[in-house]
Amino acid sequence: MAIYVLVHGAWSGGWRWRQIANALRAEGHEVFVPTLTGLGERSHLLNANIDLSTHIKDVTNLFVYENLRDVILVGASYGGMVITGAASAAAERIRGLVYVDAFLPDDGQSLADLAGLEGYISGQRETPGLVQPLALPNMGVDRPGTPPRGAHPLLTLVEPVKLTGAEKKIKNNTYILATKTQPAPFQRYYDKVKSDPRWRTVTMDCGHLVMADDPEGLLGVLREEAAR
Repeated sequence: MAIYVLVHGAWSGGWRWRQIANALRAEGHEVFVPTLTGLGERSHLLNANIDLSTHIKDVTNLFVYENLRDVILVGASYGGMVITGAASAAAERIRGLVYVDAFLPDDGQSLADLAGLEGYISGQRETPGLVQPLALPNMGVDRPGTPPRGAHPLLTLVEPVKLTGAEKKIKNNTYILATKTQPAPFQRYYDKVKSDPRWRTVTMDCGHLVMADDPEGLLGVLREEAAR
């Protein structure tokens, strides 16, 4: 059985993975769904000083305090920034990385470098330092009763990720591209790794919220990851 750590995207929380986590647990896997500081049920901790390093520490501290090793680390959307930083900081604890329609930065890049800053700046004018949820096209179908999306700290989007190179030692890497996300901001990351022998690339005919739009398809990819 495998150990999964599932990292959500911006304006979200660990709840986003509930259906996926429950299905994997029912199969006997160990699954952790940390909510990043200031988001979801931890929104009472939200403040403008939370940065990308805080969210990376959320994940690496989970590894330490739960004594996790041989982890399949999964990140969706903004979660790709977080798992990239965590992989660099704790590569020895990670068996494989899975990017779910996610940002895949190089050393010294921030999410704002990859996606532009204009929308995020306008999204925090009424709440300085805290970006309100952006309306994004082709997100995918959400389930009834989904919790409201809260604000997201701006510094997490502008702080560059700092990589040591240790993340390159992780041999099992998967990139999932949601083909209905249009325009296609994540196509470039899929193209970047599709010829790299360290990477497996997968396309899924769904919107950006893959875990809500095609949970069975995503579960299939995650099961395959455990078998690698």
